[in-house]
Amino acid sequence: MSVDFDFKDRYNFDDFVKIITVLRSPEGCPWDREQTHESIRKNFIEETYEAVEAINKKNPDMLREELGDVMLQVALHCEMEREKGNFDFNDVIHDVVYKLVIRHPHVFGDVQAQNGEEALASWDNAKEKSKGNRTASEAIDAVPREFPALMRAQKVQKRAAKVGFDWDSCDGAVDKLYEEMDELKIAMSRGEQSEIKDEFGDVLFSAVNIARFLKVDSEEALTGATDKFVARFKVVEELAAEQGIDMKEATIDELDALWDKAKKIKND
Repeated sequence: MSVDFDFKDRYNFDDFVKIITVLRSPEGCPWDREQTHESIRKNFIEETYEAVEAINKKNPDMLREELGDVMLQVALHCEMEREKGNFDFNDVIHDVVYKLVIRHPHVFGDVQAQNGEEALASWDNAKEKSKGNRTASEAIDAVPREFPALMRAQKVQKRAAKVGFDWDSCDGAVDKLYEEMDELKIAMSRGEQSEIKDEFGDVLFSAVNIARFLKVDSEEALTGATDKFVARFKVVEELAAEQGIDMKEATIDELDALWDKAKKIKND
Protein backbone atom coordinates (compact mmCIF):
# COMPACT_ATOMS: atom_id res chain seq x y z
CA MET A 1 0.00 0.00 0.00
CA SER A 2 1.43 3.36 -1.05
CA VAL A 3 1.48 6.37 1.28
CA ASP A 4 -0.32 9.54 0.22
CA PHE A 5 2.06 12.39 -0.50
CA ASP A 6 1.51 15.63 -2.38
CA PHE A 7 3.68 15.70 -5.49
CA LYS A 8 4.74 19.27 -6.30
CA ASP A 9 6.99 21.15 -8.70
CA ARG A 10 8.83 22.60 -5.70
CA TYR A 11 9.00 21.45 -2.08
CA ASN A 12 9.63 23.48 1.07
CA PHE A 13 10.91 22.91 4.59
CA ASP A 14 7.55 21.67 5.88
CA ASP A 15 7.46 19.05 3.12
CA PHE A 16 10.96 17.98 4.11
CA VAL A 17 10.04 17.41 7.75
CA LYS A 18 6.82 15.66 6.74
CA ILE A 19 8.50 13.15 4.42
CA ILE A 20 11.05 12.20 7.11
CA THR A 21 8.14 11.44 9.45
CA VAL A 22 6.47 9.37 6.73
CA LEU A 23 9.65 7.40 5.98
CA ARG A 24 10.03 6.54 9.68
CA SER A 25 6.36 5.62 10.12
CA PRO A 26 5.00 2.02 10.17
CA GLU A 27 3.77 2.58 6.60
CA GLY A 28 7.11 4.02 5.48
CA CYS A 29 10.48 2.54 4.57
CA PRO A 30 11.62 -0.57 6.52
CA TRP A 31 15.28 0.51 6.30
CA ASP A 32 14.65 4.05 7.54
CA ARG A 33 12.48 2.70 10.33
CA GLU A 34 15.24 0.36 11.54
CA GLN A 35 17.89 3.07 11.89
CA THR A 36 19.16 4.45 15.19
CA HIS A 37 21.51 7.30 16.09
CA GLU A 38 24.33 4.80 16.33
CA SER A 39 23.61 2.98 13.07
CA ILE A 40 23.80 6.12 10.92
CA ARG A 41 26.43 8.17 12.77
CA LYS A 42 29.09 7.23 10.19
CA ASN A 43 26.71 8.35 7.44
CA PHE A 44 26.62 11.76 9.10
CA ILE A 45 30.40 12.02 8.98
CA GLU A 46 30.58 10.80 5.39
CA GLU A 47 27.94 13.25 4.17
CA THR A 48 29.71 16.12 5.92
CA TYR A 49 33.02 15.24 4.28
CA GLU A 50 31.29 15.07 0.89
CA ALA A 51 29.93 18.58 1.47
CA VAL A 52 33.47 19.70 2.29
CA GLU A 53 34.65 18.05 -0.93
CA ALA A 54 32.10 20.11 -2.89
CA ILE A 55 33.38 23.28 -1.21
CA ASN A 56 36.98 22.40 -2.06
CA LYS A 57 36.00 21.73 -5.67
CA LYS A 58 34.04 25.02 -5.81
CA ASN A 59 31.15 23.09 -7.33
CA PRO A 60 27.83 24.78 -6.39
CA ASP A 61 25.66 22.04 -7.93
CA MET A 62 27.51 19.38 -5.96
CA LEU A 63 27.38 21.51 -2.80
CA ARG A 64 23.63 21.97 -3.17
CA GLU A 65 23.13 18.22 -3.31
CA GLU A 66 25.54 17.40 -0.48
CA LEU A 67 24.07 20.02 1.86
CA GLY A 68 20.72 18.33 1.31
CA ASP A 69 22.26 15.01 2.34
CA VAL A 70 23.66 16.64 5.50
CA MET A 71 20.21 18.07 6.29
CA LEU A 72 18.73 14.60 5.79
CA GLN A 73 21.01 13.25 8.51
CA VAL A 74 20.00 16.08 10.86
CA ALA A 75 16.32 15.48 10.15
CA LEU A 76 16.59 11.73 10.78
CA HIS A 77 18.23 12.27 14.17
CA CYS A 78 15.57 14.87 15.08
CA GLU A 79 12.77 12.51 14.06
CA MET A 80 14.19 9.70 16.20
CA GLU A 81 14.07 11.99 19.24
CA ARG A 82 10.60 13.30 18.35
CA GLU A 83 9.35 9.72 18.38
CA LYS A 84 10.70 9.36 21.93
CA GLY A 85 9.08 12.62 23.00
CA ASN A 86 12.39 14.34 23.74
CA PHE A 87 12.60 17.11 21.11
CA ASP A 88 11.86 17.81 17.45
CA PHE A 89 13.33 19.78 14.55
CA ASN A 90 11.68 23.03 15.73
CA ASP A 91 13.30 22.65 19.15
CA VAL A 92 16.71 22.31 17.49
CA ILE A 93 16.07 25.42 15.39
CA HIS A 94 14.94 27.36 18.46
CA ASP A 95 18.07 26.40 20.37
CA VAL A 96 20.48 27.39 17.60
CA VAL A 97 18.71 30.74 17.00
CA TYR A 98 18.83 31.47 20.73
CA LYS A 99 22.52 30.53 20.83
CA LEU A 100 23.31 32.80 17.87
CA VAL A 101 21.64 35.76 19.57
CA ILE A 102 23.33 35.18 22.94
CA ARG A 103 26.78 34.65 21.41
CA HIS A 104 26.61 37.74 19.20
CA PRO A 105 26.50 40.55 21.79
CA HIS A 106 28.45 42.66 19.28
CA VAL A 107 25.39 42.43 16.99
CA PHE A 108 22.43 42.13 19.36
CA GLY A 109 23.96 43.82 22.41
CA ASP A 110 26.19 46.72 23.37
CA VAL A 111 29.58 45.05 22.76
CA GLN A 112 31.70 46.62 20.03
CA ALA A 113 33.55 44.59 17.39
CA GLN A 114 35.26 46.40 14.52
CA ASN A 115 36.78 43.37 12.80
CA GLY A 116 36.64 39.58 12.60
CA GLU A 117 39.20 39.08 15.38
CA GLU A 118 37.25 41.25 17.83
CA ALA A 119 34.01 39.53 16.82
CA LEU A 120 35.54 36.11 17.50
CA ALA A 121 36.80 37.28 20.89
CA SER A 122 33.29 38.52 21.69
CA TRP A 123 31.85 35.14 20.64
CA ASP A 124 34.33 33.22 22.80
CA ASN A 125 33.65 35.42 25.82
CA ALA A 126 29.89 35.04 25.44
CA LYS A 127 30.30 31.29 24.98
CA GLU A 128 32.28 30.94 28.20
CA LYS A 129 29.67 32.97 30.09
CA SER A 130 26.86 30.77 28.76
CA LYS A 131 28.75 27.66 29.83
CA GLY A 132 29.17 28.94 33.38
CA ASN A 133 32.38 29.22 35.36
CA ARG A 134 34.20 26.26 33.90
CA THR A 135 37.66 25.30 35.02
CA ALA A 136 40.37 25.00 32.36
CA SER A 137 40.17 21.22 32.69
CA GLU A 138 36.43 21.27 32.08
CA ALA A 139 36.93 23.42 28.98
CA ILE A 140 39.54 20.99 27.69
CA ASP A 141 37.34 17.98 28.42
CA ALA A 142 34.62 19.67 26.36
CA VAL A 143 36.70 19.22 23.18
CA PRO A 144 35.14 16.07 21.66
CA ARG A 145 37.38 13.02 21.54
CA GLU A 146 35.65 12.17 18.25
CA PHE A 147 37.35 15.09 16.46
CA PRO A 148 40.13 14.23 13.99
CA ALA A 149 43.25 13.78 16.13
CA LEU A 150 45.19 16.78 14.83
CA MET A 151 42.19 19.08 15.18
CA ARG A 152 41.52 17.90 18.72
CA ALA A 153 45.16 18.35 19.74
CA GLN A 154 45.25 21.92 18.43
CA LYS A 155 42.00 22.88 20.16
CA VAL A 156 43.14 21.33 23.46
CA GLN A 157 46.43 23.23 23.27
CA LYS A 158 44.63 26.48 22.49
CA ARG A 159 42.37 26.13 25.55
CA ALA A 160 45.32 25.29 27.79
CA ALA A 161 47.17 28.35 26.48
CA LYS A 162 44.25 30.60 27.53
CA VAL A 163 45.14 30.03 31.18
CA GLY A 164 48.86 30.56 30.59
CA PHE A 165 49.92 26.94 30.12
CA ASP A 166 52.08 27.67 27.10
CA TRP A 167 55.56 28.39 25.81
CA ASP A 168 56.72 32.01 25.69
CA SER A 169 57.47 31.65 21.99
CA CYS A 170 57.53 29.15 19.15
CA ASP A 171 61.19 28.44 19.95
CA GLY A 172 60.14 26.60 23.09
CA ALA A 173 57.71 24.48 21.10
CA VAL A 174 60.41 23.67 18.54
CA ASP A 175 62.87 22.66 21.25
CA LYS A 176 60.20 20.41 22.73
CA LEU A 177 59.77 18.70 19.36
CA TYR A 178 63.48 17.89 19.23
CA GLU A 179 63.30 16.59 22.80
CA GLU A 180 60.39 14.30 21.88
CA MET A 181 62.26 13.09 18.78
CA ASP A 182 65.19 12.07 20.98
CA GLU A 183 62.84 10.16 23.27
CA LEU A 184 61.31 8.42 20.26
CA LYS A 185 64.77 7.31 19.11
CA ILE A 186 65.45 5.85 22.56
CA ALA A 187 62.12 4.00 22.45
CA MET A 188 62.97 2.66 18.99
CA SER A 189 66.31 1.35 20.24
CA ARG A 190 64.49 -0.56 22.98
CA GLY A 191 62.03 -2.05 20.51
CA GLU A 192 59.06 -1.82 22.85
CA GLN A 193 56.06 -1.14 20.59
CA SER A 194 53.81 0.42 23.23
CA GLU A 195 56.58 2.85 24.23
CA ILE A 196 57.27 3.67 20.58
CA LYS A 197 53.59 4.41 20.00
CA ASP A 198 53.47 6.64 23.07
CA GLU A 199 56.58 8.62 22.12
CA PHE A 200 55.46 8.96 18.50
CA GLY A 201 52.20 10.45 19.76
CA ASP A 202 54.21 13.00 21.74
CA VAL A 203 56.12 13.91 18.55
CA LEU A 204 52.89 14.54 16.69
CA PHE A 205 51.43 16.52 19.60
CA SER A 206 54.56 18.71 19.71
CA ALA A 207 54.44 19.27 15.96
CA VAL A 208 50.82 20.43 16.29
CA ASN A 209 51.91 22.87 19.00
CA ILE A 210 54.33 24.46 16.55
CA ALA A 211 51.51 24.75 14.00
CA ARG A 212 49.41 26.59 16.59
CA PHE A 213 52.18 29.12 17.21
CA LEU A 214 52.61 29.63 13.46
CA LYS A 215 48.82 30.05 13.05
CA VAL A 216 48.74 27.07 10.72
CA ASP A 217 45.83 24.62 10.78
CA SER A 218 47.60 21.29 11.33
CA GLU A 219 44.77 19.26 9.79
CA GLU A 220 44.83 21.34 6.59
CA ALA A 221 48.63 21.37 6.53
CA LEU A 222 48.83 17.57 6.65
CA THR A 223 46.12 17.28 3.99
CA GLY A 224 48.16 19.60 1.77
CA ALA A 225 51.34 17.63 2.38
CA THR A 226 49.54 14.38 1.51
CA ASP A 227 48.14 15.92 -1.68
CA LYS A 228 51.65 17.06 -2.61
CA PHE A 229 53.04 13.58 -2.01
CA VAL A 230 50.33 11.98 -4.16
CA ALA A 231 50.98 14.40 -7.03
CA ARG A 232 54.75 13.83 -6.92
CA PHE A 233 54.39 10.06 -6.59
CA LYS A 234 52.35 9.98 -9.79
CA VAL A 235 55.20 11.78 -11.58
CA VAL A 236 57.75 9.36 -10.09
CA GLU A 237 55.73 6.43 -11.39
CA GLU A 238 55.52 8.02 -14.85
CA LEU A 239 59.26 8.72 -14.92
CA ALA A 240 60.05 5.17 -13.81
CA ALA A 241 57.89 3.77 -16.61
CA GLU A 242 59.55 6.03 -19.18
CA GLN A 243 63.02 4.88 -18.07
CA GLY A 244 62.09 1.22 -17.82
CA ILE A 245 62.66 1.15 -14.06
CA ASP A 246 60.78 -1.39 -11.95
CA MET A 247 59.99 0.56 -8.79
CA LYS A 248 59.73 -2.63 -6.72
CA GLU A 249 63.26 -3.62 -7.74
CA ALA A 250 64.85 -0.14 -7.79
CA THR A 251 67.35 0.97 -5.16
CA ILE A 252 66.54 3.77 -2.73
CA ASP A 253 69.07 5.97 -4.55
CA GLU A 254 67.29 5.43 -7.88
CA LEU A 255 63.93 6.22 -6.34
CA ASP A 256 65.32 9.28 -4.59
CA ALA A 257 66.69 10.56 -7.91
CA LEU A 258 63.27 10.13 -9.49
CA TRP A 259 61.70 11.91 -6.55
CA ASP A 260 64.05 14.89 -6.99
CA LYS A 261 63.10 15.09 -10.69
CA ALA A 262 59.41 14.90 -9.76
CA LYS A 263 59.82 17.77 -7.29
CA LYS A 264 61.38 19.96 -9.98
CA ILE A 265 58.64 19.11 -12.47
CA LYS A 266 55.83 19.84 -10.01
CA ASN A 267 57.51 23.04 -8.79
CA ASP A 268 57.82 24.25 -12.38
